[in-house]
Amino acid sequence: MKKHAVLVLILFTAVLAACAAPGVVEESTAVPENTPVIESAATAAPRQGMGVGNGMGPGNSMMARHMAVVPDEYAGFTNPVPADEESLARGAETYANLCATCHGDGGMGDGPAGVSLDPAPAPVAHTSQMLGDDYLFWRISEGGAMEPFNSAMIAWKDSLDEEARWDVINYVRALGSGQAAPGRRMGGAMFDPAAEATKQAEMLAAAVLQGVITQAEADTFTAVHTELDAVMAGQRGQMQGGMADMQAEMLAELVADGRITQAQADQFNDIHDRLLAVGLMQ
Repeated sequence: MKKHAVLVLILFTAVLAACAAPGVVEESTAVPENTPVIESAATAAPRQGMGVGNGMGPGNSMMARHMAVVPDEYAGFTNPVPADEESLARGAETYANLCATCHGDGGMGDGPAGVSLDPAPAPVAHTSQMLGDDYLFWRISEGGAMEPFNSAMIAWKDSLDEEARWDVINYVRALGSGQAAPGRRMGGAMFDPAAEATKQAEMLAAAVLQGVITQAEADTFTAVHTELDAVMAGQRGQMQGGMADMQAEMLAELVADGRITQAQADQFNDIHDRLLAVGLMQ
């Protein structure tokens, strides 16, 4: 893949809304008086696409789009650009200028231009942790004017060079992992792992209360999910495919490593499906 310079909008992921590309904004160390405040995901109002339980699963239209099969022409792509300071700086500038207006400064899909979009902009800081290099590069390159996406996401392959697209992928993943702090231009929440853990606990408590799962099953789900999170953190930079592909691969890896049993993996999938079926996992 040839590499060039900078500039790309990302959403990385499936479902986004088209982010209009405003002109380049000069960086400044001073924060303007009217700069929007970055919220924590714990205090931000819920939006479509923020999900519960780390968003794994096809429980809503966003998840269905994220599980689309990567076309052959993109399948197997791996990011050739190291996520070093230079790449993150380029990605941050591009993201701030072109993406934050829809996806929000923190990458949680809550930028001001995305409020009226349907489907809503994706919470890319979160979902990029669970999607492969090839999937993210495909989505940025081809946009959303196709099934099953049907979004206003712009296709950037003809106007943005490959290095720039990889830079933004590096940056949004850094936002979600806490490696990069969000800018303060458009406002919006920042990804908060503690808030996501709280949401997952609340979802499981509701499932137990409604008789969808037992407390023992909730405990199994939490334990396996914790192991999945650890695997995801270790696989960044060598991930491929959509969410379904990655979840199946990671569960198999955990079983092979002896960190969970096959019975636990099967139970996790069964609980996962039940939570989706009743609409508790989104």
